[in-house]
Amino acid sequence: LLEKMAGVSLKEAALIVGVVAACYWNSLFCGFVFDDVSAILDNKDLHPSTPLKNLFQNDFWGTPMSEERSHKSYRPLTVLTFRLNYLFSELNAVSYHFLNLVFHGVVCMVFLKVCKLFLDNRSSVIASLLFAVHPIHTEAVTGVVGRAELLSSIFFLAAFLSYTKSKGPDNTIVWTPIAVTVFLVAVATLCKEQGITVVGICCVYEVFIAQGYTLPTLLDTAVQILRGKGSIPFSMLQTLLKLIVLMFSTLLLVVVRVQVIQSQLPVFTRFDNPAAVSPSPARQLTFNYLLPVNAWLLLNPSELCCDWTMGTIPLVESLLDVRNIATLTFFCFLGALIVFSLRYPGDSSKTVLMALCLIVLPFIPASNLFFPVGFVVAERVLYVPSMGFCILVAHGWKKLSNKSVLRKISWVCLAAVLFTHALKTLHRNWDWESEYTLFMSALKVNKNNAKLWNNVGHALENEKNFERALQFFIQATQVQPDDIGAHMNVGRTYKNLNKTKEAEESYMIAKSLMPQIIPGKKYAARVAPNHLNVYINLANLIRANESRLEEADQLYRQAISMRPDFKQAYISRGELLLKMNKPLKAKEAYLRALELDRTNADLWYNLAIVYIELKDPTEALKNFNRALELNPMHKLALFNSALLMQESGDARLRPEAKKRLLHYVKEEPQDANGYFNLGMLAMDDKKDIEAEAWMKKAIKLQPNFRSALFNLALLYSQTAKELMALPVLEDLLRYYPDHTKGLILKGDILMNQKKDIAGAKMCFEKILELDPNNVQGKHNLCVVYFEERDLIKAEKCLVETLALAPHEEYIQRHLNIVRSKIASLGAVEQSSRPSDGTADAEEKKSFQNLKEVKNEKTTTQSTVDNNKKQSKNKKPTEKNIMDKENHKKSTKEIKDIEKKRVAALKRLEEIERILNGE
Repeated sequence: LLEKMAGVSLKEAALIVGVVAACYWNSLFCGFVFDDVSAILDNKDLHPSTPLKNLFQNDFWGTPMSEERSHKSYRPLTVLTFRLNYLFSELNAVSYHFLNLVFHGVVCMVFLKVCKLFLDNRSSVIASLLFAVHPIHTEAVTGVVGRAELLSSIFFLAAFLSYTKSKGPDNTIVWTPIAVTVFLVAVATLCKEQGITVVGICCVYEVFIAQGYTLPTLLDTAVQILRGKGSIPFSMLQTLLKLIVLMFSTLLLVVVRVQVIQSQLPVFTRFDNPAAVSPSPARQLTFNYLLPVNAWLLLNPSELCCDWTMGTIPLVESLLDVRNIATLTFFCFLGALIVFSLRYPGDSSKTVLMALCLIVLPFIPASNLFFPVGFVVAERVLYVPSMGFCILVAHGWKKLSNKSVLRKISWVCLAAVLFTHALKTLHRNWDWESEYTLFMSALKVNKNNAKLWNNVGHALENEKNFERALQFFIQATQVQPDDIGAHMNVGRTYKNLNKTKEAEESYMIAKSLMPQIIPGKKYAARVAPNHLNVYINLANLIRANESRLEEADQLYRQAISMRPDFKQAYISRGELLLKMNKPLKAKEAYLRALELDRTNADLWYNLAIVYIELKDPTEALKNFNRALELNPMHKLALFNSALLMQESGDARLRPEAKKRLLHYVKEEPQDANGYFNLGMLAMDDKKDIEAEAWMKKAIKLQPNFRSALFNLALLYSQTAKELMALPVLEDLLRYYPDHTKGLILKGDILMNQKKDIAGAKMCFEKILELDPNNVQGKHNLCVVYFEERDLIKAEKCLVETLALAPHEEYIQRHLNIVRSKIASLGAVEQSSRPSDGTADAEEKKSFQNLKEVKNEKTTTQSTVDNNKKQSKNKKPTEKNIMDKENHKKSTKEIKDIEKKRVAALKRLEEIERILNGE
């Protein structure tokens, strides 16, 4: 490329670069809009985790070329540059726009080199400047997806420049430049399809410029040969040989390209290109009228629009339509230029001929002459044709400026054109700042395009401004009443506004507009595949009503009957079947979807969820792992597979579970669940300090995180930090006053650590208000009565508790202890109390025994609550309670009882399992 730039001076290069920077600096402040969303934001081929080979198997938008919904736009090298952008800056739009600006500058300088082949130095600079500032290029330069045009143009022009060196001394053939040309043509084509058209320009250059033939000369030679009066000149044979090599190479590229798209043309609807599905003569008249429309955009780029589909340009349905005059005028002017360039020798005719080639040949793929395209007019496809236009303008200006009478006015006009075009470009760039600004600017130009109304609605919808979005979607249905997508948008917005009835009505209208199934006729050829989503959306809406699940299933099955390869229908139906408690049928649906697409990580994830429902955690984990093989950053698979590993109880899986959760919190740093489960893993590994840090981080992100609050309090209680647990429990019970286990833990700490009997009593009474049959709360309240020395009330309480749980032996034993105590106290009722404090010690001893059992029960209950994990601690011993009362217990024995009570408190660590029972 540097070699090809050798003919451009430093001053010229600086001028071009300065003008490009002045016109496009504000494009750096624009985001990803319109097609950028599909090509950049939603395209997994940009991610480093995606194999590079996928770039050569998928289309420009990341869709496999084999799929019918693919646009068949094969531009792997352009996608590769997007991937490089992503590698250095991920989704920072500035780097993408900056690279586009650089590429546009390169195109302008290479174009200057091409111009110098046919124009004088000054005219070449003017043509290049006009190309640099032309507002029609904003879509190609400021729109990130326009990079396909920019890259293709660089190699397009480089291929042409290389070919111009294929003529050696004495008209000999230099094959190296031809080989380089073929290579550059292939590269240009891999950037965008129109790159292959440079071969036609090379052929015209060879015949009419390099060899200097004119059309009359060629005709005379052909007539002489046919009459047998002469032979083919050697120079002409050499020319034919070069042309044959070029054409054979082109044919080879075309064959490869056809193989890539698997001999299938993309499927477009009448909304994308209404003329393509119109009957004759409307189709021919409209396609021909589009040519002067494009020419006018080059001549007067005052009203630019990002989307010219649907009703932007009404069909030309009659020969009497006045717009046919524009078509006729255009062809007359074009024909005059062609005749002038081919008939007459001289530099002027050669310049006009090459300018016409640059205008016409690169435009052919977008002209609908050979195959339909998915648009009516697209400003970005005029990027290369505008080069020919700029050469024509510069050449015409040169003719005018050479006349002394018009010299000054020609300079004034030129300056005015360059200045106004530069201002228009600068102003137009701001339209591409966001989707809202882009589509609103388009509506100022054209209000008859329902797609524009829809797109403004989408922009507002993304900002959660559903009320305003609804207005634009409704307007779209009024502009184009048969637009299925518009009615779907209305339905979705009503759903977002919680207006279910209106949403269903809109979806039903959209469904009624779907073409009826015709036996033997391919359904996809008559409707856009995404329109089938009306069945999915309607089913998703009505399945919120439990009584209409079968109706929703019928809609999914209807969509599948229309397109057996409609993957999304299987996915949504699988979700519904899970909801209907039919996991086996859900499994069948997902397996069918996987037959259609085994590279979809979401499908493997959904299948894993099905296996969880089928109580097959081993298979579930295998499918989570398959999902992560395809997408190592699949957030839900990372999170749920880590939980599955944690719940397995296998200590060997904990390191991998932790690794996945760490990846998850890196991807979702604001999700408290990730930090909470890291805390639970740390608790499993007895890493108390680490567990505390994770729990605190989860609570910081989500102050009302129920499970994190409880387990942090639990962590404190089992690490002898009971007093630190109290404020955490206060927060928990402030958010969740009915948290039974939190009340039990708080009551236990108040009684055992704070000696706050009244506070503990309030906790246990609150539990019984919430659940009068809560055995644990009832039993602990009995302990409180005993602590208050109200033995009669304690006895009554234990009797009631025993009635609730007659099989619990410890309650019966405790009742026997209380009754024995009552009897003992009754026997000495008339006597004075012992002065040595023996009775107090005995009463204290009995209470400690009760409290120890109470803690045992707390531990046991916690173990029962945990139905997913095994307890590591054995059940506490109860032999002290079974001993008969001994009125002569020593102080040492009382201390032993206290130690056992503390040991029982330590066994609260098993409550860490409670979370799984919540």
